[in-house]
Amino acid sequence: MDVLDDLLAGTRARGGVFNLTIMDPPWALDIRDAAQLALATLVRGSAWISRAGLQPVRMEEGDVAVIVGPEPYVVGDEPGTQPQLRIHPGGICEPLPGAPIDYSARLGVRTFGGRPEGAAMVVSGTYQLEGDVGRRLLAALPPVLVVPAAEVAGPVMEMVLGEIQRDEPGQQSVLDRWLDLALITTLRAWFARPESHAPGWYQAQSDPVVGQALRLLHEDPAYPWSVVELADRTGVSRASLARRFSGLVGEAPMAYLTGWRITVAADLLRETTDTVESIARRVGYANAFALSVAFKRVRGTSPTAHRRAAA
Repeated sequence: MDVLDDLLAGTRARGGVFNLTIMDPPWALDIRDAAQLALATLVRGSAWISRAGLQPVRMEEGDVAVIVGPEPYVVGDEPGTQPQLRIHPGGICEPLPGAPIDYSARLGVRTFGGRPEGAAMVVSGTYQLEGDVGRRLLAALPPVLVVPAAEVAGPVMEMVLGEIQRDEPGQQSVLDRWLDLALITTLRAWFARPESHAPGWYQAQSDPVVGQALRLLHEDPAYPWSVVELADRTGVSRASLARRFSGLVGEAPMAYLTGWRITVAADLLRETTDTVESIARRVGYANAFALSVAFKRVRGTSPTAHRRAAA
């Protein structure tokens, strides 16, 4: 288990909403689905992604975009094109004034737009994230990122066109798993690009010492780790581990471990009815009091108050 594995485990698609939109120039989609995380690819054509306060980002055929945060954005053939369709939460598609009359008709399962042979074909899928683990991943991403087609696993992206237009038993699960796989391959390609400014925890995974230390912490966060034991397990001195870890990750090993334990505890408080005492032991604290002290120091609130607010 590495850091990205752990973060992606909290970002699994469950009941993801999918849309296939087919349009002719001039075309634009106003996306207002309020999703915390969305993934889109161009099966046909090229496009611009525009969002308030950001420079438009270009997409070519086969490229994959990841859009972070619930703020609206527009995908269109040119940055200034007036949208003809608006996508609402739940994948509801609304024709806007001035749209061709045939844009009001669905073309098939999860499919909207004009003629099937239209010049532009956009596929999108969305996540609704609630957990702290998922938000930790989102914090490492820009509001909009695009990965060129040549750097994304081709077969993964090609399979969606056939799947998204089917309506068979288990189809939602098939699409959810595709969305997960597409997101993983896209993020790996993105973090490998120089302009991604990949977070320290990602870059550190390639370091033979710090990468191993991170894996140990994520595989068993409840273990009573110390810098001394981590150094022994990774085969370096305590001073060397502390220096390399802080230099690559941006914080000391025990500070990183505390942050990860509190993140996991926050999700357990939100998602389960387990007692604070049992959650404390699951994430490496001796009792509920010890977790409460650490939780309040990091989050500014108590575990019980966090659970109440989440509910």
